[in-house]
Order: sequence, then structure tokens, then C-alpha cells
Amino acid sequence: MPDLEINSKPLVKGNGFLKKIFENRLTFSLTLLFLIMLQNIITTPNFFYMSITNGLLSGYIPIILDQASRLVIVTLGMTLITAVSGGQDISVGAIMAISAAFCGLLLNGPEYRTDVFLNPYPLALFAGLLGGALCGAFNGFLVAVLKIQPMIASLILFTCGRSIAKLITYSQTVYIMNPVYKYLGVQIPGIPIRTTIIVSVVMVALVSIFVKRTSLGIYIESIGVNSSAARLVGINSNLIKFFVFVLAGVLCGAAGLMASSSIGSVNSDELGRFIELDAILAVALGGTLLGGGKFSIAGSVIGAYTIQAITTTLYAMQVRADQLNIFKAVIIVILIVVSSDVFREKLGKTARFLRRSLPRVRREL
Repeated sequence: MPDLEINSKPLVKGNGFLKKIFENRLTFSLTLLFLIMLQNIITTPNFFYMSITNGLLSGYIPIILDQASRLVIVTLGMTLITAVSGGQDISVGAIMAISAAFCGLLLNGPEYRTDVFLNPYPLALFAGLLGGALCGAFNGFLVAVLKIQPMIASLILFTCGRSIAKLITYSQTVYIMNPVYKYLGVQIPGIPIRTTIIVSVVMVALVSIFVKRTSLGIYIESIGVNSSAARLVGINSNLIKFFVFVLAGVLCGAAGLMASSSIGSVNSDELGRFIELDAILAVALGGTLLGGGKFSIAGSVIGAYTIQAITTTLYAMQVRADQLNIFKAVIIVILIVVSSDVFREKLGKTARFLRRSLPRVRREL
């Protein structure tokens, strides 16, 4: 995919291998994730210990991969929305709740049978994904056709989406006790890896292949950089934006189904709550330009796992839940500052100044 980020200044002169590594946006995300893992070797000696418990792989690493799976899938959609529109969708958590509510309604119905499916399970899953697609289509219509800024457009579902989910479930928490429902969010019998990990990996692979092996990725970057210029060369900007929002809605629907399956219930108040904040942060940490244009699927996925690794690390360090957000906020502020282009440019200037000054200091000594 062509590099459309023409305004960034090189931090290291020359054409060597070191320069390419230093300027690659994935370098920061990978370095950060490596430092978090390294820190856990010191503070939590058994952090990397894994074992099979009750037929399921357990340990800190599987927990991180499992807990981050929903965020990874949501982040995929957020990355594409940010790239194509230069804005963010803050309704992703509400869309997760609506999708899970549709699925729960078809499985349990108004009779609230907790152990018997009233409709075929695949049909309920399809209804949940369709609900997410409809929500994405609503946001996409507001952004692509009515030209409303994405964050303002998604504010509608952010405000009323959970109320819609409550209407679907008759303001009740829907409990689904049929063990088949756990297959998507916990484990398929005989497979020692959590299904959420498998589904998230498959989703990342499918979206990456779809974006890289088709013209969609180039179209998204072109529209994000300059929508008017993209129209002049024959790209239907409105259609691409609408499609991206629908795709993001489907991804949010899948994340909502996984989240409800993992706990065996549909709680419209808590399902996917505040996940939009972590998704936006993961996109930023991954190197995607928040103003639109250049994006990185790999970087966003690494950013999502980094955020979950920070959360799990804090829990492993015995940080209480009511104090977690304080430590997390401090870490996030540091990360944002370090990853900013201004900081990187200042760091590059300092490195170049030291490289020029050190030989003169040696001669004077």
C-alpha cells in the first residue's frame, strides 16, 4: 500500500536499515509491548507460565489474548472508520449491546427460556450480526450522505443505543444457559484454546486480506487524505464510507455476540461499556492518523493487545479495581506524549545534536 503520509519529517538521516526501523510506526507499538512484557518478568515471575486447566489453556498470556479479543475486533472497524472519514465512532459499545440483544431475543424469546433455544442458533447469530450491520448503516448514512461529522453522527446511537437494546430485551438481563451458547465465547469441546482467541485471529486475517488484496485499502486511504480528489479520479467516496461503516457495524456485532456468550447473558447496561475509548486509543497507538488517510491494521491490533496487557499487568501487581483507571490514565498520557509526532521530531533533533556535539567534546578533552 503506498505511503501517503507526505508531511512527516524523517527523524534519522540516511537510507540505512536503522532509519527504516526508527521511522516505522510499528516500531513504537512493538517496543512498548515488549517493555510491558519485560516489566512483567521482574514484577510477576509466573506471568508467562501457562497450563491446561479443565481442558482449557490458562495463565496470564491466555487471559490477555482472551480479554483483548473483543477490543481487537472492534478496533478493526474503528481503524477503517478513522482512516476513511477522519473521525471516530463512539457508538461501538452500544452496537455491541444491540447485536447481543437481537441474538438473545431470538434464542430465548419473551418466554425467557434459559436452557432451550426457541430458534436455531445460527439464525440468532445472523440476526445479531444483521443488527450490527443496520446500526452501521445508520451511522454510515449520516456520515456519507448527510455529511455529518462521524463523532457527532455516532453520538445518536451512543446516547440511545443501550435503551434500544433494553427495549429489545424488555428491560431484562437475558440469561442463556444452553451450553451451546458458550461455544462462541468460551470453548468448543475438545479444543484447549478459548474460542474468542481463535475468532479474533480469524477476523484480523480476513479483514487484512480483504483490505490488502483488494482495492479497498487504497480507496480508504485516498478518501481519507482528500475525499474531493478521490471523487475526481472516479472513486465513489460516499459508497466507500457507507460500506466501511456497515463493515464496522458487523465487526461490533461479532464482538457483542462473543462478549455475551462468554458470560452467558445479555446485560445491555454493561456489555461493551467504554470499549470505544480503548478502541480509539488502540488506533492512535497503532500509528493510524486520526485525521484520516494512512492506517495500519497490524499497528491497531498491537495497540489493542498493549492496552489489555497494561490492564492485566496492573491487576497482576495487586492494583485495586477502583485505582486501576488512575494508573492506566497516567500510563496512557505518557504513551500518547511519547508516540506524538512532535515528541518524535524533538527526539530526532536531540539525537542529531548529540551526534554532532560528541566528536567536538572528545577533541576538546
